Amino acid sequence: MQLICSDTNVWIDFAAIDKIELPFRLPYTYLMNTDAVNDEFLSPPGLGEKLVSFGLVPAEMTLKEFDCAEEYGWKYTRLSVYDRVALAMAKCRGIPLLTGDKALRRAAGEEGVEVIGTLFILDKLAELGLLRDTELEECLRGLQALNGGAVRLPEFEITSRLVRLLRHRGQRTGK
Repeated sequence: MQLICSDTNVWIDFAAIDKIELPFRLPYTYLMNTDAVNDEFLSPPGLGEKLVSFGLVPAEMTLKEFDCAEEYGWKYTRLSVYDRVALAMAKCRGIPLLTGDKALRRAAGEEGVEVIGTLFILDKLAELGLLRDTELEECLRGLQALNGGAVRLPEFEITSRLVRLLRHRGQRTGK
């Protein structure tokens, strides 16, 4: 199973559309700093425990990761402590970072860390046949409806996926 270091906002996206279990269909093991799991998932209540029950792995930082996160505090002043920790863990472990946070994505890019997000997860689920077209449409429409509030994704990316899905479905049914 591929390891992926996780930030919180992608989980909040999936929680907002009541699909928190979907990413766990993929052959990935999601890691998140233990303190972040305990501190950042205050809303909705119980989200951290729910994620752990689905397979999220709380992970302790190594001394090297701690030092790296400290350095990022000076280098990337817009990142929260837990954003810096997630970046440090992903960088030091050589694994992708799961996040939708714009500042964190930018910092990860500067550090040479691969970044994936909510839409990548949905794309990968569909690509591997782990998500029915109707489920994908429901997810995309849910994200679209909540975008700009609880969800913050590029509107064009959501819409283009919906159009592509509906076009593909129409081609299959001859409509």
